Amino acid sequence: MPTRHATLTGIAMMLLGMLLFALNDVMGKWLVATYTVGQVVLLRSVVAIAVIAPFVVKQGVGRTLRPERPGLQLLRVTLGSCEVAMFYWAVTYLPLADTMTLWLAAPVWAVVLAALLLGERIEPVRWLAVVAGFVGVAVALNPSGQSLSLPAIIALLGSFSFAAMMITGRQLRGTPDVTLVAWQTFGALVVGLLLLPFGWVTPSLTDAALLGLLGIVAMVAHLCVTRSLKLAEASVVVPYQYTLIVWALLFGWLVFGDWPTLSMLIGAGLIIAAGLALLVLERRAGKPVEMHDPP
Repeated sequence: MPTRHATLTGIAMMLLGMLLFALNDVMGKWLVATYTVGQVVLLRSVVAIAVIAPFVVKQGVGRTLRPERPGLQLLRVTLGSCEVAMFYWAVTYLPLADTMTLWLAAPVWAVVLAALLLGERIEPVRWLAVVAGFVGVAVALNPSGQSLSLPAIIALLGSFSFAAMMITGRQLRGTPDVTLVAWQTFGALVVGLLLLPFGWVTPSLTDAALLGLLGIVAMVAHLCVTRSLKLAEASVVVPYQYTLIVWALLFGWLVFGDWPTLSMLIGAGLIIAAGLALLVLERRAGKPVEMHDPP
């Protein structure tokens, strides 16, 4: 069992990781206002590859590029890469907190997908938590009764892709973290290259530095989350992922002037409550609690 010091350090690392992911999302939203999604994803991935390259060399290039179950790896990479692109596309038009609220619904989607695709038995109380989560999504999506916008649909599809990636991740528990992150980064690089023909804006030196920093911050955030899960039990540190919505609300207000609506706050509260309830039920059932990094 982890010591008290290790547990507290793990919690601190998780909190730092969520702060860094929030900063990553703020920079991403700021940059996609000027640059195309493909350009941001591409340059972010190039820098991320440079950061992770020493870890790949240390592990072994052959071992990294030839993992077990390559078909499932490819599916996970495809889902993850599409999810990142959809996040940047959605956050271009939606407030940061609204986008992150929908992404935090991924654990709710994951329960449904586990039942449908993996045949997992879902107890009635867990279905109640799922229903509560979807009510939260509905409230956050359509607070004014207007028709659902395309960016909101993209965000919803992105959270669904994130949940599907979580499901595939359950089947790849034996794959080293470096391999998973490397494949995910390569996949995002390919998506960026595919989207690049839709537009290119030559960045200034300042924006080029920010685009590079975007990849570095994301990689450090991934490392913080990974270290957190090694220092403390997942069931202890996973709930702290919901501090992401607090940072999204704060930064959205400070940087972009987005003031959250009451309906969005209620929807976020329901989603977080449903996610925490599912976490508690997973722990009581003795199932392993998983943590997947945000986009």
